Amino acid sequence: MEQNQNSKIEALYLLIAKTTDPEDVRALFDDLCTRKEVENMAERVFAAKLLLDGKTYNQVIAEANISSATLSRVSQCVQYGKGYSKLLKNK
Repeated sequence: MEQNQNSKIEALYLLIAKTTDPEDVRALFDDLCTRKEVENMAERVFAAKLLLDGKTYNQVIAEANISSATLSRVSQCVQYGKGYSKLLKNK
């Protein structure tokens, strides 16, 4: 079961990676996620960008309208993850 789930996840990543047109990306996410899920992901990306720009926790919470628990998770990913820093730094 685990291998089957991993292959499904990999297929999702490959689908997203080959979707280069912003309108196609929007359509895909509209099909995959609820509006609230997309909003939550957008808030996390915005919060990560603010952290990478040197904002404090309090500034990020105020600007991003994000909970401290979610910000803590985002912060961990910014510090130790691979995606936010690579994709958002200097943009």
